Amino acid sequence: MSAIAILGCMWGDEAKAKIVDYLGDRADYVVRFQGGSNAGHTIVLEGQKYVFHSVPSGILYPKTKCLIGPGVVIDPLDLVQEIQDLEACGLNFAKRLIIDEKVGIVLPLHQTLDDNNEAQLKAAKIGTTRRGIGPAYADMTARSGIRLGDLAHPAYLKQRLRELYLYHGLSSHKDAIQHDYAQLREAWKSLQQYTASVENILHEARISGANILFEGAQGSLLDRIWGSYPYVTSSNTIVDAIGIGSGFSARLLDEVLGVFKAYATRVGEGPFPTQIEGPLADKIRQQGHEFGATTGRPRRIGHFDAVMAAYTARLNTLDGIALTLLDVLSGIEELKVCVGYKYKSRVLTTPLAHPLELSKVEPLYLDLQGWDADLSKVRSLDTLPHNARIYLEAIEDLLKLPIKIVSVGRERNQTFKTSFE
Repeated sequence: MSAIAILGCMWGDEAKAKIVDYLGDRADYVVRFQGGSNAGHTIVLEGQKYVFHSVPSGILYPKTKCLIGPGVVIDPLDLVQEIQDLEACGLNFAKRLIIDEKVGIVLPLHQTLDDNNEAQLKAAKIGTTRRGIGPAYADMTARSGIRLGDLAHPAYLKQRLRELYLYHGLSSHKDAIQHDYAQLREAWKSLQQYTASVENILHEARISGANILFEGAQGSLLDRIWGSYPYVTSSNTIVDAIGIGSGFSARLLDEVLGVFKAYATRVGEGPFPTQIEGPLADKIRQQGHEFGATTGRPRRIGHFDAVMAAYTARLNTLDGIALTLLDVLSGIEELKVCVGYKYKSRVLTTPLAHPLELSKVEPLYLDLQGWDADLSKVRSLDTLPHNARIYLEAIEDLLKLPIKIVSVGRERNQTFKTSFE
């Protein structure tokens, strides 16, 4: 039995799903434990592109069971549509998708609240996907939210909806309440077959010696407590969230693998110390297809930030690194890795917590020579260009962790295992 966590360790979009997919051939279970449909995981397999929002990416393996833990929030209608779209691509969900009855529900009301919040914020505009994830989590915290299991009890569900609208000062919206009720009951017809206790399943899986992969959504720098607050997501994204969001204690994990891009990206607002603009950013954005899977928004581009990376490696007690999109850097003459921040004549090797201070740091860089070679057919460390190996070794030295997996393309087979121990 092995229990492995795959966690994005920057601002999300690190290609976590590809690493989960790469390791998924041995997994009996793949588990989502936090986040919502604001997560966009993209996998390319034999030229076919699959986009996941709520469904764990392990669904591509026909014998793997995929679990959505109670720490996740779902939009029932969107999830039904996602299942139908993936089934149309030839994927089979029968007895393979399990959704915990305690997951929170995202309603149209939450999307309206999300839109209103973004329109009104000035000092700390977040730049959310406007899918209602934050308001849904807020309602769960306020004990006013709806859970998936509520959909099985018509009278109770209707009362909970009335109380939710009342909580938001919208008690007169009877038509909206009835509309939500009807849609949720309709969605339940499709989703009830998948509903069960994820904690019970994982408990039995552990006893039986099954292999389990935990698939993080978003990234550690978007954790609602430990990330770049307030420009964060609405759930906890670090390793300790696994126990809360699935019922499988993080103490039981055998390995924690952190996923980093070979460069940095960020979507939405908030400080981004190594951000770059102009032709180089445009080149990386185009070569790396750096547009959000959920929104299509162009991602902000930056140099690899070893200060932030070392911070998240410490938060998650990482055992190793999976480095993705190394191929995107081919053809760039000079590469930079941030090794410290200069702030008010001080040199810092850990990030500042306050966004106003973090936005004023000056990154200090290690300059490295690039490479021109096409990496798409590289399948081992010793066939990487010399300068690419130097680049990886520099990241290892700065993070004091081994790089165990390297990705050099979008396809599953454009990935290889290695270690510089």
